[in-house]
Amino acid sequence: MTIKAVIFDMDGTLTEPLLDFDVIRREIGFLPDGAGILESLHAMAPWQRVKAHAVLAAHEQAAAEQSTLNDGAAELLKTLHADGISVGILTRNTRQSAFYVTQKHNLHYDGLVCREDGPPKPDAYGVRWLCHRFGAAPAQTLVVGDFKHDLEAARSAGAISVLLKNHAKADTFEHLADYVIIHLGEIHRLIKTFK
Repeated sequence: MTIKAVIFDMDGTLTEPLLDFDVIRREIGFLPDGAGILESLHAMAPWQRVKAHAVLAAHEQAAAEQSTLNDGAAELLKTLHADGISVGILTRNTRQSAFYVTQKHNLHYDGLVCREDGPPKPDAYGVRWLCHRFGAAPAQTLVVGDFKHDLEAARSAGAISVLLKNHAKADTFEHLADYVIIHLGEIHRLIKTFK
């Protein structure tokens, strides 16, 4: 089996992690380490959501403006593209934030799914949509991320889950991963094992 596509999470995977979700939860009024922020927002009354979305958007924009790429990210995307492997970005962030990051860092990709496009990770929607766009079966697709939502979305879609183990909490998600890497440069070697 050949890998035809690689789908990357953005924050913490392509970029160094900057969003402090505990701070965001606290500012919105959620309990620390509770349900996902987007899921908690969805459960709020509409009038409460407006303020909460503004808090989240401000944090996301600040993170986008201050973003730096993880080591090897830009080079990896260029290499995958040159090798004929489709590159997707699947993020729970807004399209505005994602565009800002991809343009700031001149990232090459073939498809982008943001939270406005459909149910966010851990739902499999984004993985399936990108696979369809690329003409790649989920079993021919790597999904690379640093958090459980990335791995759960991959598994639900039938794709190959890859954990980028680059933070202290990553150990708690390792059981959800088909493969574990500590540097994005390992993706190229992993792809070769499927040929």
